[in-house]
Amino acid sequence: MRSHLLNDLTAEHYRRSVTEGVERVAAKLATTESPFTGVTVDALAPRIDGIDLDRPLHDTTAVLDELEEVYLRDAVYFHHPRYLAHLNCPVVIPAVLGEAVLSAVNSSLDTWDQSAGGTLIERRLVDWTAARIGLGPSADGVFTSGGTQSNLQALLLAREEAKSDSASRLRIFASEVSHFSVKKSAKLLGLGPQAVVSVPVDHDKRMRTVALARELERCRQDGLVPMAVVATAGTTDFGSIDPLPEIAELSAQYGAWLHVDAAYGCGLLVSRTRRDLLDGIERADSVTVDYHKSFFQPVSSSALLVRDASTLRHATYHAEYLNPRRMVTERIPNQVDKSLQTTRRFDALKLWMTLRTMGADGIGELFDEVCDLAREGYGLLAADSRFDVVVEPSLSTLVFRYVPAAVTDPAEIDRANLHARAALFASGDAVVAGTKVDGRHYLKFTLLNPETTPDDIAAVLGLIAGHAEQYLGESLDRAS
Repeated sequence: MRSHLLNDLTAEHYRRSVTEGVERVAAKLATTESPFTGVTVDALAPRIDGIDLDRPLHDTTAVLDELEEVYLRDAVYFHHPRYLAHLNCPVVIPAVLGEAVLSAVNSSLDTWDQSAGGTLIERRLVDWTAARIGLGPSADGVFTSGGTQSNLQALLLAREEAKSDSASRLRIFASEVSHFSVKKSAKLLGLGPQAVVSVPVDHDKRMRTVALARELERCRQDGLVPMAVVATAGTTDFGSIDPLPEIAELSAQYGAWLHVDAAYGCGLLVSRTRRDLLDGIERADSVTVDYHKSFFQPVSSSALLVRDASTLRHATYHAEYLNPRRMVTERIPNQVDKSLQTTRRFDALKLWMTLRTMGADGIGELFDEVCDLAREGYGLLAADSRFDVVVEPSLSTLVFRYVPAAVTDPAEIDRANLHARAALFASGDAVVAGTKVDGRHYLKFTLLNPETTPDDIAAVLGLIAGHAEQYLGESLDRAS
């Protein structure tokens, strides 16, 4: 079995195996005609459940053949231009190359003696991102598994900086369309369900600063502690960007930690035409960025940035077997001192390879393309009487629903839209997402593929309308 260990004796075996796997994936990408096959759980689960994991195949080709049957054939392919659902982007080749390198070398980014140059590359990328945000010379940060972990760590730092003797008095303010991880983080941090104050949004789904000011003042009058304000730069549902300068002013006035969740909107940091949409982010105490959303990186690639490096001490623990305190005085850089994780992949390499190959402007051009596409998509929806679109896009998300002229029952319209989404997914022709707006069911395009065209959007809208109309026709038939 030693023949399967990657080392100097098996380098050629490694080369052959990886090449064969890459060729399989490349062939699949080249021939994929739809984002999904429409396979059901009931059809796929027995195939996977029937595999005896205690009886290996002992042959890479045979394993890849089996993988084709249980995964590659029926995977959801984000690179396809009619995958329009969640915040999943197609990935750039330099990042995939970086993934191959980091997986083979398998550095662990917790301590210097497990990563060496990997530590310095991650630190350089943290400094680069912090400079793009404008956080100042005392900034720092660390790569994370994703936006949820970044938000959790940011709120941990905010809790500790609040210096309250009673967790029950702490309050977090976030818009009603902020990411669910804000409430989840509050629970994980031992704060009660009342800790997160939901602030109303305006017509464009941006936090109402008047409402925020009112809630902050109420908090102070009630003898409570405004622990943090979470502003969102790119909400998951709408791509809306909260008014960052005004929120920064209010946060400073009430002494609240300002966290900006820019997991989605971080692509604006490299945009040559839309960077101004993030004005005010430089005043944040902490910022979440997800490179695996709008920097076209493979999952996972995310980071938490902070204005004041010293606040990261709230996540620091020392162990004699890993990062003893003497390493600090010896100026040995250990990233575990800043992280909630211990063992951690060298995910920063993917972004490094991308920047060194394409440059920041190259990434920004791709993100600008999908934002431009969303504007065109909005025009198509606004001009089509069959659809109701919620807001003009700030980034690359469109929320809408099919509204038949002959049907006025909102519940029946809900069912038609739910059916259209499910039927489209089952067909495999396209994949769209769904959400609720004011209690009603809507559909959602999250446009992150520069290869998607306005013609693709128009075609998918036609498919949605067709499925909804078929459902409503059958519903009428059943009723009669």
